[in-house]
Amino acid sequence: MTLARLHDPIVAIATAPGRGAVGIVRVSGPDLKPLAQALLGQVPAPRHALYGPFREADGALIDHGLALYFPAPHSYTGEDVLELQAHGGPVVLQLLLARCLGAGAALGWPLRLAEPGEFTQRAFLNDKLDLAQAEAVADLIDASTEAAARSATRSLAGAFSQEIEGLAERIVTLRMLVEATLDFPEEEIDFLEKADARGKLRAIQAAVDAVLGRARQGALLREGLRVVLAGQPNVGKSSLLNALAGAELAIVTPIAGTTRDRVSETIQIEGVPIHITDTAGLRDDAAASDEVERIGMARSWESIASADAVLFLHDLTRLQDPAYQAADAVIAQKLQAVDPARRIQVFNKADSGTEALATHPEGEAALVISARTGQGLEALRRLLLERAGWQAAPEGVYIARTRHVQALREAAEHLALAAEHADQADAALDLLAEELRLAHEALQQITGRFSADDLLGEIFSRFCIGK
Repeated sequence: MTLARLHDPIVAIATAPGRGAVGIVRVSGPDLKPLAQALLGQVPAPRHALYGPFREADGALIDHGLALYFPAPHSYTGEDVLELQAHGGPVVLQLLLARCLGAGAALGWPLRLAEPGEFTQRAFLNDKLDLAQAEAVADLIDASTEAAARSATRSLAGAFSQEIEGLAERIVTLRMLVEATLDFPEEEIDFLEKADARGKLRAIQAAVDAVLGRARQGALLREGLRVVLAGQPNVGKSSLLNALAGAELAIVTPIAGTTRDRVSETIQIEGVPIHITDTAGLRDDAAASDEVERIGMARSWESIASADAVLFLHDLTRLQDPAYQAADAVIAQKLQAVDPARRIQVFNKADSGTEALATHPEGEAALVISARTGQGLEALRRLLLERAGWQAAPEGVYIARTRHVQALREAAEHLALAAEHADQADAALDLLAEELRLAHEALQQITGRFSADDLLGEIFSRFCIGK
């Protein structure tokens, strides 16, 4: 977006599509008093609700509602903001939106429809929020669990940003000491010893590692764990999905091949979203009954390839059947392409009373369950959390994104290289200073103090319109 367009006044419907009791049309831009006068016949007192009619240009009534005026800089975007709250019908809101655009045109303004995330982007550009807080706005809206919502609230309040800024300040202090020594080499001061540079650097490394650990937990709260149920037809995949979800989501019958396409559901375990996909039963393509089943199996393998965890289900009642064993062996062979750390062997139908258990590859987790009675499901839930890497309690975590984790890893790598230079007998202070600078820049990418324009465009384009 060009700089000129960033100064255009913008307008959008700020509430979700559909019908509701209340709908909001939001306007942001420099000096909105003339627009408020044109729309309302007066300018509302700052931050005081004004009740009255919303009218067309010819005086025809659109609706009655509330108007709120937030003069700059005391607003969400840092610009003047005008909010019109009407009844939440889509037609009413579209009429109100059109009236705002018409009034802007009559004033000769370049008032235009806001792009996705543009209100929050302006809040960032006007220093109302840093980039991590701006992302937390979208994460709070998109939160799929209570723990994720609370963590997003902490990030929005600045908890994550404060940690990052604290780390950045410590690195800057160390950089100043290193670069001062580089500027005055004639002083012959043993910088590394007298300033305890090594000790300071080790402490910063430990702090970055601690924040990185919490960020990984926050990213898990945001992204969740993708789990795929795989196995032959009629081994109980759909029953297991229903049991974990606590609802009859997938059709369950004794007929093999009942599930023909992927069925997905998101559950939560200790606040962590678990995205479970039930797939079509797997078998040799030649054994497929029709083209629909072959397509379903192809989609199953696509889901398996992108999963964080694959539950390979086996039917305890058929383990001694040679045909079943052969088909299982074919699936197991194909699953060798999946990282063993992502595979979990699950033996279902323990309620059948059978004692037989198939062997499973060494190093892979295995569980005996009954999707029908619930036996072993709690152990399965705990194992999924373990495989996801979940460790922290939700109260101690702030929401984070993959890019935050990557930036922290990058900072940690540069700090490790800095430590190598510092530990050398004839420490190369110029190389030490450069690694500290790169670590500092990596951290600043998180809050947006050092960010490429294309990164900002990518982030805000994923917001909803009106936010």
